[in-house]
Amino acid sequence: MPELSSPIASLYVHVPFCAQKCEYCAFYSEASSGELINRYTAALVRELELVADDLKPKTIFFGGGTPSILNLRQWEQILRTMERLNLLGAEEFTIECNPATVSADKSKLLRDFGVNRISMGVQSLDEQLLDRLGRVHSREMVFKSFDTLRRSGFENLNLDLMFAIPGQTMEIWRATLNEAMAMQSEHLSSYEVIYEDDTPLYEQLQAGEFAVDENLACEMYEELIARATAAGYHQYEIANFARNKSAIRNPQSAIPSLACRHNVNYWRGGSYYGVGPSATGYVRGVRTKNWSNTPLYCDQLEKGKRAIESSEELPPLRRAGEIAAFGLRMNAGWPFDEFQSTTQYDLRKEWDSEMNQLAERGWATRQSDRFQLTHQGLRFADAAAEMFLR
Repeated sequence: MPELSSPIASLYVHVPFCAQKCEYCAFYSEASSGELINRYTAALVRELELVADDLKPKTIFFGGGTPSILNLRQWEQILRTMERLNLLGAEEFTIECNPATVSADKSKLLRDFGVNRISMGVQSLDEQLLDRLGRVHSREMVFKSFDTLRRSGFENLNLDLMFAIPGQTMEIWRATLNEAMAMQSEHLSSYEVIYEDDTPLYEQLQAGEFAVDENLACEMYEELIARATAAGYHQYEIANFARNKSAIRNPQSAIPSLACRHNVNYWRGGSYYGVGPSATGYVRGVRTKNWSNTPLYCDQLEKGKRAIESSEELPPLRRAGEIAAFGLRMNAGWPFDEFQSTTQYDLRKEWDSEMNQLAERGWATRQSDRFQLTHQGLRFADAAAEMFLR
């Protein structure tokens, strides 16, 4: 295990602003004014200053919201701060972008400061479905922005897609997959629409404006796996597919070389700092959550303190159960040795009966060196994961 004194190697930055709120979104985000964004940028700079001494990032991820909504001046302020604090130079530096907010100038600025991975929130390539979801971009913007990023020198791009959208037929889904595969991105993420409380889509479902077709959703997921695999992607987590850069594969690792390392750190129970409104962090056994309120977040940092709403230290066994649950989302499952070195617990002792139950159900396989969910088990990973929580 790494020494307690060694700096934290992952940083998550939450940018809570969007051009408009999407119909399905339950993340903390808001459509907001330039003035609040300027105030947020200054507050974020202060928070980075407060945590920088304990950070040596190998992975950085700006998520949201829509990080690409920040203008050139705001981005320059953040990136120059990171440069001054020695936070640049990560092996993987990802920024989420909306296709409507990508420009050549912005792409060049990000690239110049070492950003080397862009995750583009495409969701669909069907105009009617984009409207249905409340997205502000058109299909044309997706192709244009993708080309802009390529011309700026980005060699690691992710496309984010959604399936089981109300009104989406299998024919429309296949057409979207065809076009997405033709773009030849290095990474593909694809999530089933989730109906979360307090979202317009959930309210429409409750009002009977459409029905959920679980069988169609399963068929779409199967189609996604088949098409992505045929196109040379390797599924390494329920919703994530990546290419392998080199022809030489490490047989011990089921994780392709272009997998999102930042997310793999989450799923493997690693530590990370989370900054920005609503961001969570996990540092040396303590989980923190910042206030989900941008003015309050700014107010706290303007007073010189971090905007932490809550922090808790989980008992070791409970934390180990969480790590087991998260890690099972990955196709590789949990190698027993790796789990033990991460958590100090042995899966075979603490979760013996749970593993046996899942194997009997056909949702998992138990081998001499590891435990992993089967193809069917991955489809029900949330239910399987719950069994490991203590």
